Amino acid sequence: MGLKRPYPIVKGNCYEVDELFTYVGHKKNRICICYSLEPKSGAIIDVVVGRRNKTTLRKVTETLVLSDAQRITTDKLNSYKDLIPNEIHSTKLRGINHIERKNLTLRTHLNRLNRRTIAYSKSMAMLLAVVRIYFWC
Repeated sequence: MGLKRPYPIVKGNCYEVDELFTYVGHKKNRICICYSLEPKSGAIIDVVVGRRNKTTLRKVTETLVLSDAQRITTDKLNSYKDLIPNEIHSTKLRGINHIERKNLTLRTHLNRLNRRTIAYSKSMAMLLAVVRIYFWC
């Protein structure tokens, strides 16, 4: 789907990438929300909702790599090693504090993302719509 970004991607910036999990329909249908954040401004650069695989993660990281990012910080998920060049990839301890804080705020504000709740998304389209509205409004 086409996605209009409210913030321009600036060449040479540092970014953080992380994912969080939720469910669509029932607990067996686990869905990943992967997004990138520019820590200085707190701007969300890109959001993708889907399965936790290289295809989904590539949609987020490819934009950052093409923007000549100075550094991309992630957690130690092995999939990122194949998607981000070693010279700009960082997995240092406490390197993704800003995006982890954003994950907690997101779970607090959107009840459908909480782990133990009766509120949940019944369709993938509604989950994607709610996440996009939250990030870009």
